[in-house]
Amino acid sequence: MPSSEELYLEYQGLLLPRETHSAESLKFAQEFALKDDDVLAVTYPKSGTIWMQEILPLVLSGGDLTPVQTVVNWDRVPWLEEKRLAQVVDKLVSPRALVTHFQYSFMPPSFRTSKAKVIYVLRNPKDVLVSSYYFHQMAAFLEDPGTFDEFMEIFLDGRVVFGKWTDHVKSWKNAELGDRILFITYEEMVQDLPASIRRISDFLRRNLSEDVIHKIAENCSFQSMKANAMSNFSLCPKEYMDSDKSPFLRKGEFFTCLTTDDMRFAVLLTSWCLFHSFTDVLFCGRDRRRLEKPLQLRATGPI
Repeated sequence: MPSSEELYLEYQGLLLPRETHSAESLKFAQEFALKDDDVLAVTYPKSGTIWMQEILPLVLSGGDLTPVQTVVNWDRVPWLEEKRLAQVVDKLVSPRALVTHFQYSFMPPSFRTSKAKVIYVLRNPKDVLVSSYYFHQMAAFLEDPGTFDEFMEIFLDGRVVFGKWTDHVKSWKNAELGDRILFITYEEMVQDLPASIRRISDFLRRNLSEDVIHKIAENCSFQSMKANAMSNFSLCPKEYMDSDKSPFLRKGEFFTCLTTDDMRFAVLLTSWCLFHSFTDVLFCGRDRRRLEKPLQLRATGPI
């Protein structure tokens, strides 16, 4: 079994997978020239990244399905920090869509001087933890997670790729970007995807019709993406991701307490979030309004 040192490189205190990151790719990211019309989807891992790689090209193209039907998601909306960007950047057409797991402080200088927009997708950390646990089981470039309890301790300590969830969220919530940033929750996207796409469309000033909005929502449903080879990672070699251990697009569910163990897990994470002043992410609602009680719905959406 590969050691942590073999699997990960350390970059300014963050652990990153060597399979997808290198000193060269990180240097390329820091020197990358962002344009004023670029759009970045920013997420902590397992918080809706793949969903945004589906939604953004469709919103920016006015509903043209060609990109999501003919180009794999890691090329159509590449990661800013990964090796692949240098290979595909010249093929990207403006307005360019990118994704990143970087905290705000890791963004390149050009981001601060440009007018590039950010859509930050926030997901309940309970679900992030569960999704991350299963992803570690199937991804050969990540450490074996051990038992769920063992992985939960590692996750809470921030000894996972891209660091602590709280640090990531704080960095972007405290960024003074004004109207350059839109915060949207994974939960509101699951509850009402057309309404969420409308918010994204309005933020990007695309003025999409209701017919186009619903067309995009239909093609960005969990079922459609799971059946799309350009989006479901079925084209990724099994030596990197073993879908026999866990499918990449697994469930995308809201958290639901079903057993005593689940309740223990929920109490621990809820206490953790309250301690870090993240009470708002324990609730969901359209337009980020709090509901009177925490998430207890079950629904489906991509990771």
